[in-house]
Formats: sequence, C-alpha cells, structure tokens
Amino acid sequence: MTIQEIAAEMNRREAALLSAHATSNDAAFRNKDEKEFHPRPPFALDRDRILYSGAFRRYTGKTQVIYFVSLLDEQLTSRSLHTLSVAQISKTIGRFLGLNTDLIDAIALGHDLGHPPFGHDGEKFLSKISQKYGTGHFHHNIQSLRVVDFIAKKGSGLNLTFQTRDGILSHNGEVHNQQLRPNRDKTENDLQEYIEKMENGTPVDMMPATLEGCVVRLTDTIAYIGQDIDDAVRIGLIKREDLPEIAVKYLGSTTGQIIDTLVKDVVETSYGNDYVSFSSRASEVLLELKKFNYRAIYKSPRLKVNHERIERGFEILFEHFLDQLKKDNRQSEIYQHFLLSKSKEYLNATPEELKVRDFLAGMTDRYFAKTLQKIIVPQMADLSVRNE
Repeated sequence: MTIQEIAAEMNRREAALLSAHATSNDAAFRNKDEKEFHPRPPFALDRDRILYSGAFRRYTGKTQVIYFVSLLDEQLTSRSLHTLSVAQISKTIGRFLGLNTDLIDAIALGHDLGHPPFGHDGEKFLSKISQKYGTGHFHHNIQSLRVVDFIAKKGSGLNLTFQTRDGILSHNGEVHNQQLRPNRDKTENDLQEYIEKMENGTPVDMMPATLEGCVVRLTDTIAYIGQDIDDAVRIGLIKREDLPEIAVKYLGSTTGQIIDTLVKDVVETSYGNDYVSFSSRASEVLLELKKFNYRAIYKSPRLKVNHERIERGFEILFEHFLDQLKKDNRQSEIYQHFLLSKSKEYLNATPEELKVRDFLAGMTDRYFAKTLQKIIVPQMADLSVRNE
C-alpha cells in the first residue's frame, strides 16, 4: 500500500470512532490551500506545527501565576506545565465523549502561545502601554492567534486550520461558564469582528465553533484551579486548611482530587450531548473555589510587591525598543533576536509599535529581566530574580 492509501485507511478507521457531535478530519480547512500531500490528519499537522514552533519552546520560561519565585523553584507551575495539563485533561474528556483528540491537542497546545511574561499581570501591563501607543487593548488569546497567523515561521505563519485557530481564539477560561455549546455557524469574519471589538475595548464572549474547542475552554479552568492552589501552598501563601469547606468536601483539596472529580462530572454531564458542561452542583462549588483563589492568591499583596517595578519595566522596554527601531539600530536585541529573522511580509505589514509589542509578548520572564538589566543602570535594575 502507498502512504496515501494507508493515510486514507487511518482516516476511515478514526472517523468510525467519532461521535455525531465531533469534528471530522474532512471538515478541516485552511485560509491558504496547500497542494503538498500530508499523510498526517489535518489537526495532527496543526498540533505538530505548534509543537515545533519557537513560541511553544518559550512556554517553559513563562510564568503561570507566581513570578520571580518560579525562576528559583522549577517545581512551580510554568506556562508549559499548565499547557500540557490542559492538553492531557482535554484529551481524556474528549476520548470519553468520542471527539477528535487531534483537534483538542492542537487547540490546547496553542491556546497560550501569545501569553506575555509575568502571567496575567504582564498581560495587563502590556495592554495598558499598548493603548498608550495606539495598538489597542492587548489580549493573550488574540496574540496567540497572531502568533500562529503572522509571527511564527519567520513571519509567514503556520497556516493552521480554521477549527484550530478558532479554538485558540475562543479559549477564554477566565469567564465562568457552566455549559458551553459550540457555534457551528462561525466564519472567518466572526473571528476578525471579535478581534476588532476586543482590541477597541468592547468585551465579547465568543463561543468556540467546535465541541473540541468547548472542551479545551472548560478544561483550562480545571487545569489551573488546582495548580494555583498547589503553588500557593508550596510558597506558604495559603494553607490547605484555608480552602472553602464546601470545595474540599465536594472536589477535594489537591490538584489530583480536583481534576478527577471535575473530569468525571463533565463526562457524565456531557456524554451524548452537543454541549460540554459541569453539573449545576459542580459549577456552583467550582465558582466558590475560583472566588477563594482570586481573594487569597491572585489578589494577595505578597504577589503584588513587584507590580510597580514590572509595569515600569514594560514601559522602559517598550520605549527603548521603539526608539531603537526609529534609529534603525541593527545591533539592538529587537533586531538581533527578532526582526532580522522575519519575512519581508511581516516587516512591511507591521507598524513599529506592533513589532515592539510582538517582541515583548514573546519574551520569557528571565529574558525580560536580563534585557531590562542591560538597559537601565545597575542601581535601578532591581528586577533581578529574588523573592521579597
């Protein structure tokens, strides 16, 4: 048999295992047609393109919640660990529900590619300075799509399928939803309209176009809620006894217990339906645990001691690299480590302010800190990797 025949047989075999609500490989399409034959299924090809991208490699150096400390304690959750957890949990749920696990894998591995250094704090700081310089509000899910569309592969993009791109853009796990039902009528125009509104400051909650995208979005919460608790306990920010009694009773107190309980709940509640959902009880308890995390962890003064320094760091780096572009200083880091490898298509189509934002968003925590130390005087370079 030829590789073409073997690939066709594999596709038929896998299609037979999919539920009526799953996304078939035959439904995949890309904005740019590719004439070259790929033996891998389309969503598996998406996954592999993401996996071997530079942005994926930089996941390891990016913070999930606790920064600076994480540069010294490698057991704390990085963006890489979170992403792999989302992929694993999503595929587990997807397998029970008869969904396309290649599509789930691609969306999960790519969903945070655009996250800047220093977690959601970094996202807020970069958004603030982006508005100041006229590039609109910054959102990591939009930047993740920008990475795969315009920045990766030297600026030519990865040409992923619509379904994967949609799942990446629609993954917003910060919004609490009990149930997610796919909007199967979405088009490319819907994605671009969403981006335009969000960058202009108009909040929009957009549902994924596929059930696989819904699974990843719901799983994003399942993955981070317990990981963040484990990290907070590890550095002494909270004690497990502090957790809400109702959450411990219903979900458990460790990451493993929480994940196990919620995965079983989602599978039992969603099986055979064209939606993915928590049960009412699980959703209520999970919301209480989220509120606890926000109050005791994310808003903790101990995690905010470096706020002003990091925000000022973003301002300094943005202004510095924008100045380097205006001076056409080819020895600057923004040229040497970013722009000199980019295609003419990217360079010609991207305003200078957006080039700087793309560069900063792609930095790891450590690269950000070291670059800042090179630019400002040593007495001010207090963004070193120390825990206060």
